[in-house]
Amino acid sequence: MIDNKENPEFLNSFLQYSTVILNKSKNSVKEYNYDLSNFFKFMSNYLGITSEEDIKNVDIHLLDIEFLKKIDLEAIHAYLYYLKDAHNSKAATLARKASTIRIFFAYISNKEKLLEVNPAQNLENPKLDKRQPKYLTLEESQKLLKIAEDEDNRNSERDFAIITLFLNCGMRLSELVSISLNDIQFDECKMTVIGKGNKERTIYLNKACMEAINKYLAVRPTQGIKITDTKALFLSERLERISKRTVQYIVEKELRKAGLDTTKYSTHKLRHTAATLMYQYGNVDIRALQELLGHESIATTEIYTHVANNQVRDAVSRNPLSGEDN
Repeated sequence: MIDNKENPEFLNSFLQYSTVILNKSKNSVKEYNYDLSNFFKFMSNYLGITSEEDIKNVDIHLLDIEFLKKIDLEAIHAYLYYLKDAHNSKAATLARKASTIRIFFAYISNKEKLLEVNPAQNLENPKLDKRQPKYLTLEESQKLLKIAEDEDNRNSERDFAIITLFLNCGMRLSELVSISLNDIQFDECKMTVIGKGNKERTIYLNKACMEAINKYLAVRPTQGIKITDTKALFLSERLERISKRTVQYIVEKELRKAGLDTTKYSTHKLRHTAATLMYQYGNVDIRALQELLGHESIATTEIYTHVANNQVRDAVSRNPLSGEDN
């Protein structure tokens, strides 16, 4: 919950713009508020407006446009350095915060026309480390599904359906817990989900997904469900919409039962697994994969093309001139 009384007027104006015009989700707006309020608190100290040692205690609600006019690119760089030095923030975190600062100043400068010079206009993102996504092999994925189908688990149908959707559809954790019964079009074997940026997309369900969902629905409770969650697909034992933490616990439990490293794999790694297996075995076009995963940029999807390296190596080794037995 955002306490608007703690914010300066220009920040609340930006948050309203983000909600109404940019149609950002509640979580995104909450992140904007957190990132920018911390930024302004640091700037109050950096610019000598306050001498409060603990930045968390800095009062920013009376800050005005004159304050914003004092901020330049060097000051923004000082803030990012502070995050790196004092909080050991990773490059991805710094990039997200830099993006938020750019969006805010673009709004103040271009939309509201309150600044003649945009101090963040030339702000660059920190260079990100290029890391290959961790994912389960096909054999490990099959083993996990087999373990999750274990009938000794009283929630086996539900847990198996959850694992199946993760591994087949590549959806995000937030998308899975938000699925409602009326999101699923059973006759057309597809569902709609709300992804990042409050964007709706269609996910097509294969035979394995449909069978797992229908098997779960056959045992899903119909009585005593919390009134606000009667349409939720996945229910907790308290008969309410399942939480993200519960799903994370389920995945950790099943990974452990399958003998897989829970420090290496998670719900998000199952999303990576689905994407990698589709690209590796399904001959899926990268643009189609981008649409399925709900990536805004094709560059994000391209991390899954790492599997092509093995395919290229195999192709070279199979050349009849390779000197190898083919």
